Amino acid sequence: MLKYILPLILFIVLAVFLALGLNLRPGDIPSPLLNKAAPAFLAPKLQSPDEKLTPADLKGKVWLFNVWASWCVSCRAEHPILNQMAKTKAAIIVGLNYKDEPEAAKGWLAQLGNPYDVSIMDQDGRIGIDYGVYGVPETFVIDKQGLIRYKHTGPVTAEDVQQIFLPLIARLKAEN
Repeated sequence: MLKYILPLILFIVLAVFLALGLNLRPGDIPSPLLNKAAPAFLAPKLQSPDEKLTPADLKGKVWLFNVWASWCVSCRAEHPILNQMAKTKAAIIVGLNYKDEPEAAKGWLAQLGNPYDVSIMDQDGRIGIDYGVYGVPETFVIDKQGLIRYKHTGPVTAEDVQQIFLPLIARLKAEN
């Protein structure tokens, strides 16, 4: 009898852990970088690779750092939302084109619109690793001092923009 009960108990325990894991949301994964300085980088701009961008160039400004790729299906879903948000001019939007081919990325932006004030290239994924990127898309809000104040994992929705991003950006802009 015991030889049947033990595997049954083990199966039930594994099923419970699986069910709990399936109910987790990737956006709930906390970032160890919150309220810490945004990792430094020196990256070529997508549209003009001879020019470089570093977070120090954005010091004193509130900015969004959106990790995207032309091969990313979820990025395509959030892209119209970013285009709408860009029209508000609430914050500078910097794109991190992640593990992508520059020509594919340029074509994607030409076809779908370009919400980014500037987009930089991260073909080998090193910048993404420094920022703790789990996958694309991810979006960070960085304050005037260069501190990461919020990390959003997954596609940004219109609700996220209204309930999270715009209020946070307004608050950060008001801070000295």
